[in-house]
Amino acid sequence: MIQRLIAEFLGTAALLIVIVGSGIMGESLSNGNAGIALLANSIATGAGLYALIQTFGPISGAHFNPAVSLAELLWKRMTPKEFAGYSLSQICGGFIGVVTTHFIFGQALIQISSRDRGELRFFVSEFIATFGLVLVIALSGRRNVNTTPAAVALFITSAYWCTSSTSFANPAVTIARSFTNTFTGIQLSGAPAFITAQFGGAILAAYGSRFFIKTKT
Repeated sequence: MIQRLIAEFLGTAALLIVIVGSGIMGESLSNGNAGIALLANSIATGAGLYALIQTFGPISGAHFNPAVSLAELLWKRMTPKEFAGYSLSQICGGFIGVVTTHFIFGQALIQISSRDRGELRFFVSEFIATFGLVLVIALSGRRNVNTTPAAVALFITSAYWCTSSTSFANPAVTIARSFTNTFTGIQLSGAPAFITAQFGGAILAAYGSRFFIKTKT
């Protein structure tokens, strides 16, 4: 179990370094062009996520996301104790990833985001993004499980562009990004609604995916 928890910690920390670091780099090199910054951020996140799933998938399943772990719990692939351990490791790893990113970019280690994402449309966006992510995880590997890492990475890359919230789709990522006042940040007051929407989307997808699995011939 400890090996899996360390894998989830390291994987989530690395994911936040990719997300926040590419956001900082993209913004600094784009001369104020938000579209270019988002393009850099989304491509880096998708590529990094694919590499991390391939690296840690055989060890822990490469959740890096309490919403994904909750779906695994609902599918009875995890125990409540394992879910709690995974979630704690992911949240702690995300925070350390953000602090590490601030250090390597020469910024204040602890920051509080001022980026307001508090509108209802963003919460709905997060529900949709997380629903889609869990559905991709549930169904993309039915024919060939080796396709799932690519499917997940490509979904997140595309969801950066087709959702108004830029697809956090991850409670651990949401918490971590509330502690960076950079391109990828989220105001702490908006995080609880994001997290609620993410868990809601994950629950609906976890149960909804059973319909397709049961009816598949």
